[in-house]
Amino acid sequence: MDGFVGGSLKATTARHRRREGPAAAVLWQKPRSAAQQRHSVTATVSKMAGADGDDSLYPIAVLIDELRNEDVQLRLNSIKKLSTIALALGVERTRTELLPFLTDTIYDEDEVLLALAEQLGNFTMLVGGPEYVHCLLPPLESLATVEETVVRDKAVESLRKISQEHSPVDLEVHFEPLVKRLASGDWFTSRTSACGLFSVCYPRVSSTVKAEIRQHFRTLCSDDTPMVRRAAASKLGEFAKVLELDYVKSDIISLFTALASDEQDSVRLLAVEACVSIATLLPQEDLETLVMPTLRQAAEDKSWRVRYMVADKFSELQKAVGPEITKNDLVPAFQNLLKDCEAEVRAAAANKVKEFCENLPEDNREQIIMTHILPCVKELVSDTNQHVKSALASVIMGLSTILGKDNTIEHLLPLFLAQLKDECPEVRLNIISNLDCVNEVIGIRQLSQSLLPAIVELAEDAKWRVRLAIIEYMPLLAGQLGVEFFDEKLNTLCMAWLIDHVYAIREAATCNLMKLVEKFGAEWAQNTIVPKVLGMANDPNYLHRMTTLFCINALSEACGQDITTKQMLPVVLKMSNDQVANVRFNVAKSLQKIGPVLDSNALQTEVKPVLEKLASDTDMDVKYFAQEAISVLALA
Repeated sequence: MDGFVGGSLKATTARHRRREGPAAAVLWQKPRSAAQQRHSVTATVSKMAGADGDDSLYPIAVLIDELRNEDVQLRLNSIKKLSTIALALGVERTRTELLPFLTDTIYDEDEVLLALAEQLGNFTMLVGGPEYVHCLLPPLESLATVEETVVRDKAVESLRKISQEHSPVDLEVHFEPLVKRLASGDWFTSRTSACGLFSVCYPRVSSTVKAEIRQHFRTLCSDDTPMVRRAAASKLGEFAKVLELDYVKSDIISLFTALASDEQDSVRLLAVEACVSIATLLPQEDLETLVMPTLRQAAEDKSWRVRYMVADKFSELQKAVGPEITKNDLVPAFQNLLKDCEAEVRAAAANKVKEFCENLPEDNREQIIMTHILPCVKELVSDTNQHVKSALASVIMGLSTILGKDNTIEHLLPLFLAQLKDECPEVRLNIISNLDCVNEVIGIRQLSQSLLPAIVELAEDAKWRVRLAIIEYMPLLAGQLGVEFFDEKLNTLCMAWLIDHVYAIREAATCNLMKLVEKFGAEWAQNTIVPKVLGMANDPNYLHRMTTLFCINALSEACGQDITTKQMLPVVLKMSNDQVANVRFNVAKSLQKIGPVLDSNALQTEVKPVLEKLASDTDMDVKYFAQEAISVLALA
């Protein structure tokens, strides 16, 4: 096995040398000298193995050698087992040979570098503990400069992790210089990585170093490259949280204002995210002058992406700025977002309606909702975009608990009814999924008089796909309405679906019964469902007779052995004499399905004779399925 640190690297030459910039410069360097090769890690492990006649270390040597293999998958596997290699080498050789090799020699595919960046974040104890954790910085610094974003992000994540294991002295001696190097790098890749590291080292360094860090961050916020400004904007809120309040006011606010006015909308929208963190840090009296002008500007930004971000973060902004500013500034802004010309913005705002209303000051909450919010909501119910209607439907039911019984009946029920009849299935599902909210406020009777007729109407719709959608909602609806109300209003409907002329409906109705039995229990099934299902066994239509078998297949396990043996089995056995071959071979399939639920006595004395008779049937399919059932149930 040739040398680890040196040796032939022909597999990773021109073919892999496709990157430009600092990544290539740092990760690709010349092989080491022959003297260094003689002291390679591979040789070390091989000697260790040979000295004791111990072959147990040979796999480690193989792993090390695979770090330079031509096959990407082998290199990736070896990198993922880097901790095993490090354990075998010991802490000193890991520090002096493995880490320099990783820093200087490996230049690889992105997936390999990603795995390496992740592994190094967990290497502290493998290099000798916190005292030597700074040894991990060089390879991670190299990885933090590569072109591939996911690799850089993982390297930054690992750097943030190991920064906590540095002592304050080591942080200033080793970690902080690394951050400075990255922040002043020639390539934008290193400068974007630096943005994620300021906040982890700032709290634990001296005031002089803190001043330098703040200056570096200010520089990056006005960098010429949009990607760097974007990275700075994304970390602005996080950095603000670790700064002293005076510096938040003097430094962060000016940076926030500048980034929120950036020429790139991708930078401006990230400034909106930072606004939440900054607003929570400032005293109430400073918010109006320092934050609100920029926030108002963002809510009316020419780019829909920025307005979308405002809508998406609206509840968090509302909590951060407090009730007074919410009433004066955020209510009009929220109205505008609900009426926005872009559907994505309206959908994001609609999704926040319930949360926004819940967080309004209690003394005039109802008045604000009825006067300012509800008129906008009424318009959104008939919006042209289905995503907007769906987002609203997922939260609108929650308004009933805020507005109370009378307002719900007068103002909200008509909106619920309109959405329940919407052509978009997702809108209907979202309404049905949240019926329990309304049930708590207006009661089941009122609900049945208003919304249930619409549900029944949809359940009998001429379009089978509409009927199918309602069947899928039925277990959910049953759980919200309760067993008594379900039996009174919806049970007949569920049974009617079993004899629908469309097979997909009959199949879905069978699954629906199984879910209802799981929800309401075997006793309910025995009294309510099973007699009606078994009654279909005598139906003149053979398709309906087959539906009986499908239902028995679905219900046997949920109903248990007693009901299956005493009530279902006799019906299945009787149907083995059916004139239609399709029914007979489905009897064989049903017996195979319910067999595990039955006791051995019933299998031997009742099931086996019937299957043997079917196994000699004149129809080939009946024979086949009967023989398969005998085999599966071990009745031969």
